[in-house]
Amino acid sequence: MPEPVPVDALVEATTSDTPPRAVVRQSRGRHRADRAASSRFLARAAFVTAGLTAAGSLFGLVRDQILADSFGAGADSDAFLVAWTVPEFASTLLIEDAMALILVPAFSRALLRRGGALALVRATLPRLVLTVAAVALLLVVLAPRLVATLAPGLPDPRLAVDCTRLTATCVLSFALAGYCSAALRAHGRFLPPAAIYVAYNTGIVSTVLVLREPLGVPSAAVGVAVGGALMVLVQAPSLVRALRDPHPVPPAVAPAEGDGERRLVVLALVAPVVVFAVARQSQVLIERFLAAPLPPGAISHLNYAQKIAQMPMILSLMLCTVTFPVVARAVAAGDRDAARRRVERDLLLAVLVVLAGASIVIAAAPQIVDVLFQRGAFDRADTAATAAVMRVYALGLLGQTLVGVLVRCYFSAARPLWFPAAAMLAGLASTAVAGAVGVRLWGVLGIAAANALGISLTAVLLLAGSRRQSVPLGTGRVAAGVARLAAVAGCATAAAWLATVAVAGATPASLAPTAGVAAACAAVALVFLPFAARAVRAPEAPPLFRPAQRRLAHVRCHGPRPRPRTDPPSAADAAPVGGDVPLDHGRRG
Repeated sequence: MPEPVPVDALVEATTSDTPPRAVVRQSRGRHRADRAASSRFLARAAFVTAGLTAAGSLFGLVRDQILADSFGAGADSDAFLVAWTVPEFASTLLIEDAMALILVPAFSRALLRRGGALALVRATLPRLVLTVAAVALLLVVLAPRLVATLAPGLPDPRLAVDCTRLTATCVLSFALAGYCSAALRAHGRFLPPAAIYVAYNTGIVSTVLVLREPLGVPSAAVGVAVGGALMVLVQAPSLVRALRDPHPVPPAVAPAEGDGERRLVVLALVAPVVVFAVARQSQVLIERFLAAPLPPGAISHLNYAQKIAQMPMILSLMLCTVTFPVVARAVAAGDRDAARRRVERDLLLAVLVVLAGASIVIAAAPQIVDVLFQRGAFDRADTAATAAVMRVYALGLLGQTLVGVLVRCYFSAARPLWFPAAAMLAGLASTAVAGAVGVRLWGVLGIAAANALGISLTAVLLLAGSRRQSVPLGTGRVAAGVARLAAVAGCATAAAWLATVAVAGATPASLAPTAGVAAACAAVALVFLPFAARAVRAPEAPPLFRPAQRRLAHVRCHGPRPRPRTDPPSAADAAPVGGDVPLDHGRRG
């Protein structure tokens, strides 16, 4: 199909002395260069965002280590984690999903008018501040009822109420942080928004280190308030400069009619995403509700186990964070086959990473918890309890990753669908029912098992429905590939467990945890790809890395390959990782 002629080329061809064909060629070249520059900018922005997100997660791990060292896993830490529910939900609604999905398009439209962004800020920011400040004040007043609803069996709710009143301030600070992030992204400035979680966790860690002696656990709640303020301060100067920037803008455009109808349309588009995000976050509510009547420390053990077990999932989804715009561009361009190949390859890479991480977590859970948390108030009993929960949580890591990858197939379309929200609600219902039964039979382990069951059900539903959506995956091929890689993970888990047992008997007690973790990582690395993958006929694993290996070998022998093609790459070719490895092994469609 020939490349369409840009409109400006047609205008220039009728008014210029240059031959029309030359004008068209020159214009096409400019448009290709613009698209290439845009792709490079997008790639840089995506990698900066992914890097700072990883740094924020690392600071979050440091935060959890300091909290464990200072307060252990008992009634006090349980009380703080109940109050921690407020910032967890506030970040989902006010920073990560709803605020961004509403305000980024609004600021993008406002930038088409001279001074439109500043006018939008003057029109919306005061109302936002008044609204969220009222909500924060309401949470402060109703904190006792909120704590009684979230954790009805908590032994001493007064500490949880005090911490909740302190964390309620984050509703205002998170709303302002989300507002600044949306405005800056619309202006093409991605560095400050990507740094907010580094600032947030830095504020918590610094406050706890300074105030833990005089205040105890409430110092962590004060840290939430300080960290929320830092999230705003790290972005405010950049937003002020962006609003004052006299960059050229198109001529003024008269506001279109039907603004009220458009707002309804925007809300209709955002609602499925918000419902999905809230339903997914509500799994934490169910866990804490069920764990509150259990002995002190149960909520803390669940929290620490989940934080560690989710590390492989976070690493596996980092690739999808970078390539999500690629999938969205392919869908927008109508290239569904390229989008399918891209998602299938991303899914395989994500599954490979998360299953390798899950193998390490299951095999070396006690050693990992010992290395990360066993110090100060976090004793050996807390390590054993957290490790047991972590192993059960790891059974749901595959489901967590599949949901994270597959939901992009649905939300990459112009109009997000309700099916992911319905699937998430079904998984949430199964978590609640299974948790109510499991907590009576197995205590905190039953709660973790219910979490794994619910998210796995959601993953199965999303996979089953993906073949009829905007990115139609071959569900049979995908399921077969995932099953083969899961068999590889079983072999790797057994090898890693044997390695930890062997190392434990051959090293001093002080070095045994660290040596056990290292041995488990080495065993998984040795077994997962070259041996077990071929033994169970899982051909997906090695080919994922062959394109990079071939390019590296060619460069060493012959230097860089020439790039004779001048046409713009397809959406799939523009992806920053490797070449396509479809699951159908040669078949298309």
